Amino acid sequence: MNPEPHIQALRFDIDAGLGGRAKVGLIVLQTDQTIEHEFATALRRDDVALYHARIPNEMDVTPDTLSQMEADLPVAAALLPPAFEFNVIGYCCTSGATMIGEGRVDEILRRVHPNAKTTNPLTACKAALQALGLKRIALITPYTAEVTAELRDTLALAGFTVSAVGSFNQSDDFTVARISSGSILAAIQEVGAREDCDGVFVSCTSLRVLPVISEAEARLGKPVLSSNLATAWHLARLAGITDTSNNAGRIFQHQLTSQD
Repeated sequence: MNPEPHIQALRFDIDAGLGGRAKVGLIVLQTDQTIEHEFATALRRDDVALYHARIPNEMDVTPDTLSQMEADLPVAAALLPPAFEFNVIGYCCTSGATMIGEGRVDEILRRVHPNAKTTNPLTACKAALQALGLKRIALITPYTAEVTAELRDTLALAGFTVSAVGSFNQSDDFTVARISSGSILAAIQEVGAREDCDGVFVSCTSLRVLPVISEAEARLGKPVLSSNLATAWHLARLAGITDTSNNAGRIFQHQLTSQD
């Protein structure tokens, strides 16, 4: 019988690890099937690290189920280890941020991560619209009328004219994630073609806008934002990443305005 091998003690050095340029934390809905895939493309940069935590949510999207996430948000935020020293953290639910409130979301995240900047798709959308200089927009959602109206009114209160609204009228998040990118492109073209809007915002992190963003903007001749791409852009800019991108929409050609 051969003797057990001696375990050699190996020498090592320690470096800064992943994310030397930026560490980005994401709180993703338990039912989301899209955002991680799109962020992996939109935020692919050398030495930028993405870390995800999932937050419980109901498959049925209603004001009550969205508001319930407020109670679960501190636990989800703590699953992103504070020791990682995140530069920026995003709570990735447009309708949830609308119902809970952007300020309340920021308060909860910064309680766990006091040194991190924060955003969410609603805050990111407003910042992106400002950077693009857009005031009149078309809004596309997958939501029920009640949730869609709340988002429309929130944007209006922020000073944006919502000239047209279209919805797929779905409350099942699983179904929303299966709406084809072709259907989304057709909706963007249909709703966004109006002369009284200067750009389009496609709300919901589950909608697969990235594959058609370039074609949508080319067909309309207008900027098109999505929850995912606006949030990815805002996270990058808040983290000090000023790179442009050719595959994630016009917004990535812009920097933050002085108001952000």
